[in-house]
Amino acid sequence: MTRALPPLLLTAVLLIVWEIACRALAVPSYFLPPPSAVAEALVERAPVLAASAAQTFRMAFQALLLAGSLGGGLAVLVSLSRRAERAVAPLAVTLQVTPVVAIAPLVLIWVGLDNADLAVVILAAAVAFFPLFSGVLTGLKSADPDLERLFDLYGATPLQRLWRLRIPSALPFVLEGLRVAVGLAVIGAVVAEFVSGSGATQGLAWRLLEAGNRLRTAELLAALVWLAVMGLALNAAVAAVEGWVRRRSGLGAR
Repeated sequence: MTRALPPLLLTAVLLIVWEIACRALAVPSYFLPPPSAVAEALVERAPVLAASAAQTFRMAFQALLLAGSLGGGLAVLVSLSRRAERAVAPLAVTLQVTPVVAIAPLVLIWVGLDNADLAVVILAAAVAFFPLFSGVLTGLKSADPDLERLFDLYGATPLQRLWRLRIPSALPFVLEGLRVAVGLAVIGAVVAEFVSGSGATQGLAWRLLEAGNRLRTAELLAALVWLAVMGLALNAAVAAVEGWVRRRSGLGAR
């Protein structure tokens, strides 16, 4: 309660000021509706927005799994060879700095316009790929040098070294990369829905576009509320997983 009370009080104050200002200044509802109108839209459009939020969540989660599989697997492979790392790292950075809107038309051509949801998953995975790849690779290279020499002394195989030394040492970096990648997966999914130019996905981005084109600003803000709640829930879930892993592995005591 000590940590939750200040942000809750601040949010309540901001909402009250927003409501009073909109009514006192007679702000047009299409320009900035009061919080009461947004709350009404949340209730009236709850079934539609909930279904769209579930669709966006599904695509973001699939993108996170894809990015984790590719990024983590590739990081493990290149960590075994410095030459492979020098060859792959620039390509990973290039993918990271390339805007998703630039490659969206190409991905849509490859997967077909009838598979817009698959294109969204691929584009969101491309956005979330680098934090996971970088976190796993950095973590695998962060093992204690003294322990590395000890493994050399006992003639450990590369697989034994990876499983017993480097992967446990990489856990804090992997968890931090996962925390960043979760947010980027949601952002990537929404941006990819925007640039796909199709309502086939029926996610929250499409609801935002639909409401904006029809000047339904209250519904637009209601969709943003759903998006913010989904992002906070995902962040809380990752924090819970991180806490569990740290307790199980003993990282919390370090």
